[in-house]
Amino acid sequence: MYVDLGMIGLGKMGANMARRLLSGGHRVVGYGRRKEVVDSFVEKGGEGAYSLEELARKLPKPRVAWMMVPAGEAVDLVIDGILPYLSPGDILVDGGNSYYKDSMRRAKELGERGIKFLDVGVSGGIWGGDIGYCLMVGGDEEAYRYLEPVFRSLSQPDGYAYVGPSGAGHFVKMVHNGIEYGIMQAYGEGFELLRAKEEFGFDLKKIADLWIRGSVIRSWLLELISRVLSEDPELSGIRGWVEDSGEGRWTVMESLELGIPLNVISGSLYARFRSRQEDSFAAKLIAALRKEFGGHEVRRR
Repeated sequence: MYVDLGMIGLGKMGANMARRLLSGGHRVVGYGRRKEVVDSFVEKGGEGAYSLEELARKLPKPRVAWMMVPAGEAVDLVIDGILPYLSPGDILVDGGNSYYKDSMRRAKELGERGIKFLDVGVSGGIWGGDIGYCLMVGGDEEAYRYLEPVFRSLSQPDGYAYVGPSGAGHFVKMVHNGIEYGIMQAYGEGFELLRAKEEFGFDLKKIADLWIRGSVIRSWLLELISRVLSEDPELSGIRGWVEDSGEGRWTVMESLELGIPLNVISGSLYARFRSRQEDSFAAKLIAALRKEFGGHEVRRR
């Protein structure tokens, strides 16, 4: 079974997902804010829409519109923009990294209008377009069953699942990303320790390649570390500034509400905050205090 689907947002993730759906035999109508982005999608075999009204008009009922836009206000703006052109029974999917409580609210508001809503956590990054995604689906079960052919086309084998009611998909993705924070922080710290042991002269890429093969810490992230180190062994072209897109914060906030200790995930989130400080005021204050009580040397600018 093939599905007619509208893809709202043709950035790296949205465009790759639309391309994968096209290769799976589905009909995809793509919409983006910039005309040249839509034109490019049409050149690659999709159908274009230059407004949300046009996108809705080109879709048969029940209409299926999949949003791949940044979390927060952008999602609400898209919903407000397309809602006048939707009918009861239509399905709206949020495949971005939205806060799960926002997804619960949106599902309730849309449900009052007869619109079915799915919150889908998507993992796989820019590589998912080629190798398949992992999809964590929450929301209306009937809509989930209707869209299973879409999920099968997008995912790796057995790489999608219905995980619960509205908000559950984005909650699972939130925790997934919190775990991701911790794993990446552990890798970063471990490789920094190896690099610091200068007397051994470790080849970090060689060690990454070794660990990929059979070790208990092998992973796709470790494969990416090998790739990165092969291109720039000293990472000389990269600043140590690590952004966070919100999911780690939400995970830690949830742990506080539930009273669940997340020592590693919390620590990795704070490490990201620290990475953005050129010269930490807290560190300067500690240095000053050590001088005051112990006479320890202070390094001046």
